[in-house]
Amino acid sequence: MTDLVAVWDVALSDGVHKIEFEHGTTSGKRVVYVDGKEEIRKEWMFKLVGKETFYVGAAKTKATINIDAISGFAYEYTLEINGKSLKKYMEDRSKTTNTWVLHMDGENFRIVLEKDAMDVWCNGKKLE
Repeated sequence: MTDLVAVWDVALSDGVHKIEFEHGTTSGKRVVYVDGKEEIRKEWMFKLVGKETFYVGAAKTKATINIDAISGFAYEYTLEINGKSLKKYMEDRSKTTNTWVLHMDGENFRIVLEKDAMDVWCNGKKLE
């Protein structure tokens, strides 16, 4: 990952996902990794600005990386989740979910309650 330009941590019901983005401004390369797994690879892109859309997590949440030129060969990278900026998505999510991290018997448990659907997740698995 020599051209790594952005890293985001996105908390979803099934866990916290790490999104990494490589952008080779001389080669035009774009690579998106989700939790260390390559999701998108494009080589020799002549248009250096644009968008890359992919899906994250068990619920296949839509994510988009926006690549914008800010001056000369400087670029800005922003992440959108379900069409909202990451900040706005996380603010909205904090209103519709409760998350607890419990430490029991030497093990961590991440429990998420989705208030709108009344779904409960534990360590990335939806419970009945």
